[in-house]
Amino acid sequence: MAFTLQRLRAEAAAGEDSTRQFKSKITNVDALAAEMAAFANASGGVIFIGVEDDGSISGIPGTEVPATNQLISNAASQHVRSPLNVQTQNILLEDGNVVIALTVPAGLDKPYFDKKGVIWLKAGADKRRINSKEELRRLFQYTSQFHADELPSKASIDKLDKLLFRDFLKKRYGSEFPDTHAEQLRLLQNLNLAASDGNLNLAGVLLFAEQPERVYPQFVAKGVRFPGLAIHADRYDDSEDFEGPLSRLFKDALAFVMRNLHKVQADNGVNAPGTPEIPERVFEELLVNALVHRDYLVSAPIRIFIFDDRVEIVSPGTLPNNLTIANIKTGNSHIRNPILISYAAKGLLPYHGIGSGIVRALEAWPDIDFEDDREGSLFKAIVRRTRRSAEGAGAVAPEIAPETPNLHQKRRFLGANPPDFAPEIAPEIAPEIAPELSALLERIIANPRITTAELADALNVSRRTVLARITTLKKKGILRRTGPSKGGKWELIS
Repeated sequence: MAFTLQRLRAEAAAGEDSTRQFKSKITNVDALAAEMAAFANASGGVIFIGVEDDGSISGIPGTEVPATNQLISNAASQHVRSPLNVQTQNILLEDGNVVIALTVPAGLDKPYFDKKGVIWLKAGADKRRINSKEELRRLFQYTSQFHADELPSKASIDKLDKLLFRDFLKKRYGSEFPDTHAEQLRLLQNLNLAASDGNLNLAGVLLFAEQPERVYPQFVAKGVRFPGLAIHADRYDDSEDFEGPLSRLFKDALAFVMRNLHKVQADNGVNAPGTPEIPERVFEELLVNALVHRDYLVSAPIRIFIFDDRVEIVSPGTLPNNLTIANIKTGNSHIRNPILISYAAKGLLPYHGIGSGIVRALEAWPDIDFEDDREGSLFKAIVRRTRRSAEGAGAVAPEIAPETPNLHQKRRFLGANPPDFAPEIAPEIAPEIAPELSALLERIIANPRITTAELADALNVSRRTVLARITTLKKKGILRRTGPSKGGKWELIS
């Protein structure tokens, strides 16, 4: 875009920022090359030569323009690697002096170095060196030269959940897992699940490790159901930590959300399970999106917050590159973790195609807002629990009958509707138990000597979750353990 004198004054009055730099004159070719490299490693910008730091326009004498333009050419072609294709425009001032508008495009061959091999990044109106591996990785990730899910881990291939991986190989490729370590490593490397150092990469750990949370404790998910409309420091109705391979993490997180939603009976009988107030496929899409598109260079868990009026799914990292909330709603996408996406598409997760998850979620339930928090480095999907249904204006979320304070205090877990209980459970206990506790009790009734490990496998949750639910039942006076720790049994208390 051409600069007029009027536009130059407006740019100078606006001051320096991450896309605009002022120089009274240029005498040092290396300093100019560093400024160019910083702009090229970011989103590009304009260097105004002949404008003071305070925004006053002084210009440079016309006799200095040829030498300055030659210095610019040398800096762009010989002092920046790779060379840059820059543009200059001479803006004539009333007094005969000239301001040179030097436009540096966003580079296509990032990262760009100065002649000394230093990588510069813009930091507001200034620039700074890259001084950490994390910054360098993020720059490479931004340019699709590096992906976080390729990072080597410290987990050997012995940490693989061999039953899970054998089942995947059999179903997907009709092949068996090799017997020797060398053949196993070669196979995992060919499938982009192991690094060249012989260990699993990040994708291999998250998808197929027996206990990924031991290798990457930060890459789990946490869910909390809060009463009311805000986060409370010490009050909640339900909470759970989700661990394990991504397939189990997804399934447990989805179950957590669905058990904390209301059920719409509509024309169904009172004994029918009812229809969730928000379609399950909405959360399928949003949870898969959070797992495969989150920024794994940010050491933080995915968080799921459920309030009376909304469900929030908070993913570490912001939208990559030039993606905006407006264009992800139309199906635009950027592949941040290609290995994870490829395995989701192979059936490990209900993944239906790049860029289509947000669109499908909005089609099923339009009352979804998105926040791209650059300062907090997180992306948030907010599903409104409104009365308006995506299926039609006539469908509404159910009214919630007010509870007595005593019953509300007793419900440590916000169950949707009282579930169907086994006949052995005393009827007066039933209203106080949420579905996930009922499922645990049903298995205990069927086998009073069942272990917590067996309960975890049967319910497909972590042993920690089982222990937490057992503690809840003990506090309610519903369950107790008798006999030795090994060989004892569970007893229901009437």
